[in-house]
Amino acid sequence: MTTNSLHAFDQALQLRADAPGQYQGESPKPYWNMVGPFGGITAATLLQAVLQHPDRLGDPLALTVNYGGGLVAGSFQIQAVPVRTNRSTQHWTLSILQSGPDGAPVVTTTGTAVTALRRETWSAGDALAPQVPKPADLQAIPPAFEVEWLRRYEMRPVTGVIPQVWDGSGDHSLSQLWMRDAPPRALDFCSLAAMADIFFPRVWLRRARQVPAGTVSITVYFHASQADLAATGDGYLLGQARGQEFRNGFFDHSAQLWNEAGTVLATSHQIVYYKE
Repeated sequence: MTTNSLHAFDQALQLRADAPGQYQGESPKPYWNMVGPFGGITAATLLQAVLQHPDRLGDPLALTVNYGGGLVAGSFQIQAVPVRTNRSTQHWTLSILQSGPDGAPVVTTTGTAVTALRRETWSAGDALAPQVPKPADLQAIPPAFEVEWLRRYEMRPVTGVIPQVWDGSGDHSLSQLWMRDAPPRALDFCSLAAMADIFFPRVWLRRARQVPAGTVSITVYFHASQADLAATGDGYLLGQARGQEFRNGFFDHSAQLWNEAGTVLATSHQIVYYKE
């Protein structure tokens, strides 16, 4: 398969290994946001570095990404280091570096990850999928803004769309929508990590004001097994996000992602900076 035949998501995640845990990549133009890459693609790229490491144990369990500074166009370096390996879990530190104005490497992004060997045990789910219309019963919406990364996803909102009028009349922060890669692509852990960050800032909905905002830190918890991913295929995910506290320039929101069968695949939590 040639590079040109790869899905845009797979092209964005291509990394060259210089040594175990040392990778080179390029900032992906197809996933560009207003001033840098979509935060979800950055999270997915860090996870890809873990998945490519020859010493990896198990599958992703948790991923935390801290956005210290935006990536700029051009090359970057990823460092993915397994700092401790136990019988069932493996703990990682992650960082992305780019050349600064003087040519010296500057850390733009840090993170941690945990991978794990899962075993069959008693299991139950209390985060049940809400009863909403099926994807086929809803219309896909065009990108709300002229940024490239929005073109990489198909979104079919259920409730909580971006306000049509920015008049300060917002009274809640709940959004629900069906989503998948565009064009469709079979789900994997990296694309699941990216879609956990697909929601627009909750403060926009809560206030009905388009204020500057950006994710400071996001944590994604992976509940899906390889079998769950295979069963989902290139189908839709139902995403739900709701803000929790908006105070003094920061807010947090929690999110859940289910497949069409109602299986929860991932949950996430993030803290976001905003201006008046």
